Amino acid sequence: MNTLSKAPNPSYVTLPECTSPYPSLLDFLDNRFKKIDRETWRARIEAGKVTADDGRPVTLDTPYRPKMRLRYYREVAREPEIPFQEQIIFQNDQLLVACKPHFLPVTPAGPYVNQCLLYRLKAQTDIQDLVPIHRIDRETAGIVLFSVNKATRGMYHALFRSGRVRKIYETIATLPKELDREEWLVQSRIVRGKPWFRMEHADGPVNAITKIWLVDRNDQDAYFRLAPLTGKHHQLRLHLTLLGCQIRNDRFYPVLLPQCEDDFTRPLQLLAKQISFEDPLTRKTMEFCSTRKLSWEFFCHTMNHVASPTKSAEAD
Repeated sequence: MNTLSKAPNPSYVTLPECTSPYPSLLDFLDNRFKKIDRETWRARIEAGKVTADDGRPVTLDTPYRPKMRLRYYREVAREPEIPFQEQIIFQNDQLLVACKPHFLPVTPAGPYVNQCLLYRLKAQTDIQDLVPIHRIDRETAGIVLFSVNKATRGMYHALFRSGRVRKIYETIATLPKELDREEWLVQSRIVRGKPWFRMEHADGPVNAITKIWLVDRNDQDAYFRLAPLTGKHHQLRLHLTLLGCQIRNDRFYPVLLPQCEDDFTRPLQLLAKQISFEDPLTRKTMEFCSTRKLSWEFFCHTMNHVASPTKSAEAD
């Protein structure tokens, strides 16, 4: 563990419109950021670590002004060290494509400040205007795209918003004995669950669709290939549970396990393997593939090969 870790770039929060009497800045920050205790915010304000947008420190007596923007630097007392390295697999004037290891968040979150893919890449490339175009979970490894050029950033964001990016994931999951098919189209409605970081299925219009292919199997486990046609949070984990499967080393689904420190010997067996799309500037097909591999040999000493979906998946 490191001692105090401070983010290299500031974070901002804008005071929302509300009816008077207005809260104090301390009350607002305490209510807005549930994971940071009130005394921590008090100490930061008293130390001059929270400023207005112009850089002038606020005080405990600074009045609340709607639409005022506050600036601060995220810091944690002890930041876990993630002992795995990212890989840059492509870079041009518009994009940087990286392969993220398991356990590393894409952006600062919770106890992770400098131990995130974004800040590691900024330090490595000295590109301070680097911005992730999409996200994958901290527990998931694989391909992540970043925008390098602010002028074209919106064009690449639009690809993801409009569903014009084709993503392929790979996973190792438990295999129910009654699961005797090799291909599925899973559809459901996914909504925010409890606690807040979990999702759940609900009645209503479908908003999550995944194609799933069985690649290899043994008596207990299977190697799956997945193509999400939508981008709901934890979609792949939830859709596999509908088949009666559980991704190996998943601590969230189908049952939430007690919180504990990361076990680096047991990464979630989920990999964002491939991304492809038509570049909005050049109109050329761009395809990026991770060289990382899941631990199939560990889970399966003898594999009984079944039909591979590679050709049909890439044709869709």
